[in-house]
Amino acid sequence: MELLTVSNISKSYNAHQALDDISLSIPHQCIFGLLGPNGAGKTTLIRIINRIIRPDAGRVFLNGEEMTDGMVRKIGYLPEERGLYKKMKVAEQLLYLARLKGMSARDARRKIRFWLEKLELSIWWNKNIEDLSKGMAQKVQFIATVIHEPDLIILDEPFSGFDPVNADLIKNEILELRKNGSTVIFSTHRMESVEELCDDIAMINRSRKVLEGSKSEIRNRHRTGTYQVDFKGQLQTSGKVKISSMEALEGGLTRALVKDPSAQNPNQLLQKLIEQVEVHGFAEKIPSINEIFISNVK
Repeated sequence: MELLTVSNISKSYNAHQALDDISLSIPHQCIFGLLGPNGAGKTTLIRIINRIIRPDAGRVFLNGEEMTDGMVRKIGYLPEERGLYKKMKVAEQLLYLARLKGMSARDARRKIRFWLEKLELSIWWNKNIEDLSKGMAQKVQFIATVIHEPDLIILDEPFSGFDPVNADLIKNEILELRKNGSTVIFSTHRMESVEELCDDIAMINRSRKVLEGSKSEIRNRHRTGTYQVDFKGQLQTSGKVKISSMEALEGGLTRALVKDPSAQNPNQLLQKLIEQVEVHGFAEKIPSINEIFISNVK
């Protein structure tokens, strides 16, 4: 059974169609990348899952049950628009938000101490939110998102405001949350983070889903039979061998992207290359998630 199922969701605002018949299946204990350009409909979908807004059509299921307002406590949501009470102290803020999620005061205080220490914020527990840097405040909001150990964690641009060191810290925490059984929906424009973290991805463009699947499946689907070859010598197009790019490397090497639709396997293409040049490197050029993102958006 999937943890979260989004079934045929549509939403419009006056004449603008924000979502058009979106369906997603998100497995247990995975990091699911929700991708798309600005205005694609990602935030609208996230707000529908959290029951902040209602869809015009379609339904959302959590653990096989149709989502209700009471089930939102099982979700941890870090919105892109950050929202903390600036005059409240860090520990007071976290206790207040944990209690809203149904935690007892005793359990909340224990978890607050644990997370403040883990994210290197212990000395700031009695400081006002307004005294924190943007990155520290972001850590506090991350703690508020996960402190009640939700079944589903939704992170909308979670690395905004972080320097590389703290971004890496939060990446490790996301991976540990998945290891410990959590399912994470991860919405971002940073494709390098998607490559590092996500198991499955879906892409929305112009209100419609344009692809969905495991990261490896999607990359394999977009393979073009192009190979990267590093060589010495003069490489000429021969027969059906096509060169799409070429650049000079150090040590007298040249790197080219080549393709031969007539080759039945890589060995046949490699043999044609060896007949012309001295080959120092040969590997298939499988598109990155960033390249797939750009090609689908265009």
